[in-house]
Amino acid sequence: MKIYVDADACPVKDIIIVEGTKAKIPVILVTSFSHFSTTEQPPGVETIYVDLGADAADYRIMKLAEKEDIIVTQDYGLASLGLAKGCKVLHHKGFLYSNENIDSLLQTRYLSAMARKSGKRTKGPKPFTTEDRDKFRELFKKVIY
Repeated sequence: MKIYVDADACPVKDIIIVEGTKAKIPVILVTSFSHFSTTEQPPGVETIYVDLGADAADYRIMKLAEKEDIIVTQDYGLASLGLAKGCKVLHHKGFLYSNENIDSLLQTRYLSAMARKSGKRTKGPKPFTTEDRDKFRELFKKVIY
């Protein structure tokens, strides 16, 4: 089992690194070159840099991930692909993607995109809270232990 993180905008990387290394599960942070860092990661954590393309991180994660791996992403499209591959997929706000909720999430994303395309304004995501962070930590620990 490995943990793949869609790391460009992931606000819970620190939790994933601490808990993942504690559980001795390899953590792979996949991020674009625009987020390049010379910060050294602890043992068991690897950073893979990808091109700046919109879905470059998603494609790399799907190329590497195998059944039963864990993927952390806020991208519903990547979540859908991960579920189809037999991965456990978590959102950073502390919920597990499932075959039961992914269609509804993708439909909502599509309808919002169509509304924006036609000139309507849609609400963005709610701000990330301490409660979201705690919820993620609790779910993540359940999934890895």
